Amino acid sequence: MNFIDTHSHLFSEEFTDDLPQVIERAKAAGISRIYMPNIDCSTIKPLLDTVSRFPGYCFPMLGLHPTSVNENFRDELSVMRKMLEEPNSFVAIGEVGMDLYWDKTFLQEQLEAFDTQIQWAAEYQLPLVIHSRDSFDEVLQVMKQNQDRVLKGIFHSFTGTLDEAEQLLQFDGFCLGINGVVTFKKSTLPEVLKRIPLERIVLETDSPYLTPAPNRGKRNESANLKDTLLKLAEIYQCTPDEVAEITTRNALKIFIS
Repeated sequence: MNFIDTHSHLFSEEFTDDLPQVIERAKAAGISRIYMPNIDCSTIKPLLDTVSRFPGYCFPMLGLHPTSVNENFRDELSVMRKMLEEPNSFVAIGEVGMDLYWDKTFLQEQLEAFDTQIQWAAEYQLPLVIHSRDSFDEVLQVMKQNQDRVLKGIFHSFTGTLDEAEQLLQFDGFCLGINGVVTFKKSTLPEVLKRIPLERIVLETDSPYLTPAPNRGKRNESANLKDTLLKLAEIYQCTPDEVAEITTRNALKIFIS
């Protein structure tokens, strides 16, 4: 049984001491590929260094995370734009989007950065990995403004309502990224997902965050994706192999086809 972690920050400092072991555990668990979203200019080098250590297994994205958007965001975007113009190994634009959880100081800047990076995804024909926290309406607004562009990608870490899921899935080329949150005792996701086709779902960990049960409170890693997969098999009343096969096909359709 092989499946894909579509969102993991294995280049972060939390994995400095044991990354080779983390990768080995992921492979042993059945993880066949790991896609890694960037955060800002400071993380590009560790991201690419990690990819070079595990070629053909770890794949990099390029983007400016909304919580890293500040008064200097155009400078960061300029650096990334130049990297996209040169030969590179980036397989997606991500993670990008909106985050208004902490404050709305840079709301307008986040909107501009998000829109700019959507344009990159269309221009370079790369998938888009979208972060949204306390910003559903804003994300939806920007996406609708770009609905004439040819886009595909993932709405990362979906935890919303059925109505929100249905609105997001109106964008035909997109799937919902589901992670360890679905295993949390108070999560409402299981009931929502019963109404969402498995063909519109991809798996992710968001390592080192959002560790699924039964290991909540510990550092998350890609091997733990199996706990999320097993929960989805329970929700969809199918075998783990079926979840692995369908979600893998969904992920490859986004990142490769």
